[in-house]
Amino acid sequence: MYRRLPLVLLLLLVLAGTAQANPFSREIEPQDIIDRAQATVESMATHPEYEALKEDLRDARGVVIFPRVTRGAFLVGGSGGIGVFLAWDDERGDYSPVGFYSLGSVSFGMQFGGDAAEVVMVARTQDAVDSMFGSAIRLGGEASVAAGPVGAGRSTTPTADFLSYSRSRGAYLGMSLSGSRMRVRDDFNESYYEESVRPVHIIETRRVDHEGTRALRETLAGFREDAASSDQAFGAVPVAPVGPESFEVESF
Repeated sequence: MYRRLPLVLLLLLVLAGTAQANPFSREIEPQDIIDRAQATVESMATHPEYEALKEDLRDARGVVIFPRVTRGAFLVGGSGGIGVFLAWDDERGDYSPVGFYSLGSVSFGMQFGGDAAEVVMVARTQDAVDSMFGSAIRLGGEASVAAGPVGAGRSTTPTADFLSYSRSRGAYLGMSLSGSRMRVRDDFNESYYEESVRPVHIIETRRVDHEGTRALRETLAGFREDAASSDQAFGAVPVAPVGPESFEVESF
């Protein structure tokens, strides 16, 4: 029995160290997650390799952002992180306040560089948005997920509820979210909004709000405004009336 004590103590030390680095920990400040999420989506959507992400954000039904997903930080051999979800409201013409979620059991893949990643998921359908109101969602199960194209323009758009984009230390490939689980973080939501609320209260009915979400919401809305401005700039060109006067001024 006593021979096993060193092994037990070693295991406890490993788990303790894991807990300190655990991205699921409540030691992380909710506002810090939101601020990092804003930096993540802004950086990725304006990067030349992520032109498809920028296009997808123009008509997104919602956006999930995990500013840091860490390999091996959730217990032993697992991975995960804390992030936020926002939904677009056509009637209000803006994004909702954020709901907090955790992402677990992520497969980094052999080609993925580094032990940490940034992940942005675009909810393309209303079913994707509705799936976020439950306590947990299994990607590839309750909602389909596909990797968004990186690099040169896409040939086709995958027919999935979510399109995911990820990067780590300059690497753009190799992360699989199919089979991963997203769970609602009621503890983060309650801490941030100072009352017990479910995602539907935050995102659908907007029973609560927080000024700290404003910058992120405006950043995401800005991508839709950019699309509208681009459509106007490249819209139909007014046609001059055809007549003698028109032909007089025409030059080639």
